[in-house]
Amino acid sequence: MKHVLVSLLLAISVWAATWLPSSAATTTGTDFTPHGTQPGLQSVLQSSGDCYGCHAGFFGTQKRFMPHSTWSGSMMAHAGRDPLFWAALDVANQDVPGVGDYCLRCHSPEGWFGGRVAKSSTGAALNGANGCLLTGDHDDNDYAGNDYAGVGCHLCHRQQEAAALPVGVRPDSGNLFIDDSSDCNGDAEPCRIGPYRYPEAGISPPPHANAYAAFVKRGQFCGSCHDVSSPVTSSGPARTLIDAFGNDTGIAFPIERTASEWTYSDFGDTLFVDGFADAEPAGDVARFGETCQSCHMPQSVEPETMACHQNDEGSRVGNLGRHDLVGANAWVLGLIRNLYAGISGLARESEIDQTIQRTLALLTDKSAQLDVALDAFAGPGSDLTAHVRVTNQTGHKLPTGYSEGRRMWLNVQARDGNGALIFESGAYDASTGVLVEDAQARVYEVQQGIWNAGTNHCDIRDGSARKMFHFVLNNCIAKDNRIPPRGFRGGNNPELQPVAHVYPETSLGSGRLVNFDDVTLIIPIAPGTVTPISVDVRLHHQVASRDYIEFLNNEAIEHAIPSENLMCQPARPPLATGPRTQTRAQFMFDLWVNNGRSPPVVMEYRTLTTP
Repeated sequence: MKHVLVSLLLAISVWAATWLPSSAATTTGTDFTPHGTQPGLQSVLQSSGDCYGCHAGFFGTQKRFMPHSTWSGSMMAHAGRDPLFWAALDVANQDVPGVGDYCLRCHSPEGWFGGRVAKSSTGAALNGANGCLLTGDHDDNDYAGNDYAGVGCHLCHRQQEAAALPVGVRPDSGNLFIDDSSDCNGDAEPCRIGPYRYPEAGISPPPHANAYAAFVKRGQFCGSCHDVSSPVTSSGPARTLIDAFGNDTGIAFPIERTASEWTYSDFGDTLFVDGFADAEPAGDVARFGETCQSCHMPQSVEPETMACHQNDEGSRVGNLGRHDLVGANAWVLGLIRNLYAGISGLARESEIDQTIQRTLALLTDKSAQLDVALDAFAGPGSDLTAHVRVTNQTGHKLPTGYSEGRRMWLNVQARDGNGALIFESGAYDASTGVLVEDAQARVYEVQQGIWNAGTNHCDIRDGSARKMFHFVLNNCIAKDNRIPPRGFRGGNNPELQPVAHVYPETSLGSGRLVNFDDVTLIIPIAPGTVTPISVDVRLHHQVASRDYIEFLNNEAIEHAIPSENLMCQPARPPLATGPRTQTRAQFMFDLWVNNGRSPPVVMEYRTLTTP
């Protein structure tokens, strides 16, 4: 076993070494972010705090819909505070020194575009891929000078549709194009794009430069960050996808493909493709199908809805997308709330609580449907057969997003007539965070790994049989049985297709896969068992598995990654919040232990009983 472990570690080291020249101790060897707008903006990204006065809610129900209030409770607003991100960043930089440049572009855009990560505002190389050159602190508010303030208003509202890209470069992974002109329709500043055309009857235009853009309402707008590929450096993709047969596809490794999953679904179909979207007066939703924004930024129907305090209450009813941008990550939002929201200048408890409630509602009410049927039961001493169908009601795979540690599974329990448990599949121990993957368990997840040319196998475990999550080293997919969205046309696309699981076509030759998974479970019932037998089926969703959290902590220990404040000396003074004297991974591990071990959310629940 020791020899196997040494061989695997050597293989990982060789993979990392082939990425970078010998000078890779700093970021000067490889530019991980050569595409898109670069640091050194003429007009800096203004902080979201600058938008607070006009766009936050102060009275009555305003916090339910005002853009700043709903955004400020979202994971977007806290991308730079996310403790799970920081633990993963250290592992990425350990695997490939300097690659954190690529990660921080999305998680700290004000810091990155402000020249405080790997490139200064003049293009000079910096050694800040570990985040040690960022300014501010986790619990600071969103006014200028806080690089932990996440994905802010200006980043989205100054984003432009991608121009012509170099061959092989995709408009994803944060390859953003930011409007940096000094003339927006006569105003001496860049445009803030949005979904409104001014002048509008009875509505005052904003006091800043503005312009209508259909792009802000399209799913492709979200795809700028919610498709993630292995970094495409100036020398090409850092990692390319190797298929199940060991063939190098030459495709930049698809780390996340949420936006593409939507594009290849019925939801991404456009009803009209005539190139004149910008001329549409109002009907863009029909044009763009069901977009990401349709679910993740639903229109506010509160009677008082407005977008800005300059305008009357009720002026935007049904015409203002809520900015809470809900996803599936209620647990990390709870961590951030408990860590930072109630101290210093942040003060975000109510906003985060609102987003957590809406996140849980999305998971439990709108994401999946569970149908269960039992075959005729012959009685004790025979098997009871249960048929379970899980239907994906979202516009992407289920689950989707950041793949490491994220999973969904079926828990099936059978109880006798006295209520005693007599069978369980997919058992989960909340006290330890251990999921038992028995022979009948159905766990929905993607498992990415490192191709082993010696065994022609995609390795997802190390020599000690521990699961690995080397985000930036992965180049193959061992498993992807996540449930496709409705009308999914990606069954033959190597970036999107199911792996180690078969989803049939909706009809022979349709080219579209079904959006459900059928599972049959055989439940042995011993002779003499008291009847009737009840069968409980639960669909669980979990953000971070025990394997993942332990992997991050083990990597920090085994590679002697220093504590955060020690790592960042003398680049900056010690931070007053966050890991401080702990490694980021140990900090995250302790949060996991003390906050329910990422408790799974029960998305759907059904109970059937035999006669």
